[in-house]
Amino acid sequence: MSTPNAVPLSERLRGLAREAVKFGAVGGAGVLVNFGVFNLLRSTTDLQTVRANVIAIVVAIITNYVGFRYFTYRDRDLGGQRREMILFVLFSVIGMVIESGVLYVATYGFGFDSSLQNNVFKFLGMAVATVFRFWSYRTWVFKALPTDAAPSLVVEQRDGHEEAPVAVTPARAPLPAGNGR
Repeated sequence: MSTPNAVPLSERLRGLAREAVKFGAVGGAGVLVNFGVFNLLRSTTDLQTVRANVIAIVVAIITNYVGFRYFTYRDRDLGGQRREMILFVLFSVIGMVIESGVLYVATYGFGFDSSLQNNVFKFLGMAVATVFRFWSYRTWVFKALPTDAAPSLVVEQRDGHEEAPVAVTPARAPLPAGNGR
């Protein structure tokens, strides 16, 4: 049995799809930064594969935080930004361990150390870490505001009658006086 304020499943799925698209856009930019920095470091320095990967991920984490906070999850709770940032870094580091772990095993465990192989296994590790990050960021870091937290407005009728104020939600404001009443 549903409550009057329950959001239909189709609407929740549309909202989740919009969120996933925004997450993907920010994540896509992060992927470009991550791969760009990684390949730049690998081609211009003598850093080992996993060390270059960690540096690239840290740069991407910074880029992604800005994108997630101010684009993907800008409508989420802004209270407790210190807590949010600590959790973001914590879950990002776990994602970094997942991504770097896949690359480490492929490179040092199986000897896949060509540029192409590094990028393929980096991508695979990134895919696994992305699933974890999506779940953890939306569940723990950028928490949704409660649905009943939308402020209600109190609007007094201005058609010359003395009436009690009418409480309305922002989406259902009364029509102005003189519109065919």
